[in-house]
Amino acid sequence: MALGWLLFGKGARHLTAEMLYEEATLAKVPVSLATVYNTLNQLTDAGLLRQVSVDGTKTYFDTNVTTHHHYYLENSHELVDIEDPHLALSKMPEVPEGYEIARIDMVVRLRKKR
Repeated sequence: MALGWLLFGKGARHLTAEMLYEEATLAKVPVSLATVYNTLNQLTDAGLLRQVSVDGTKTYFDTNVTTHHHYYLENSHELVDIEDPHLALSKMPEVPEGYEIARIDMVVRLRKKR
């Protein structure tokens, strides 16, 4: 229950399991990192969170489960919603026989100019 308050009590946001674990620790919520992962995965399976993978090594959990895309800010390791409801792919790939598109996740990687 306490993880739910920490997770959903601050509005729409993106966080990793490690970030939620750190928040729980600071809030004196006795929970293991494994429990945090299990909880996040269960909430994702229930459709209450959306998983967004970055680099194949970092997974963010998004409390906004509506269809939208993201910027990944490489310098600060932040995931930010793209606020353009009209963003669309101009051409979809041919889907192999027997398959359908379940979801499209677009992550645009940004870094500060050098």
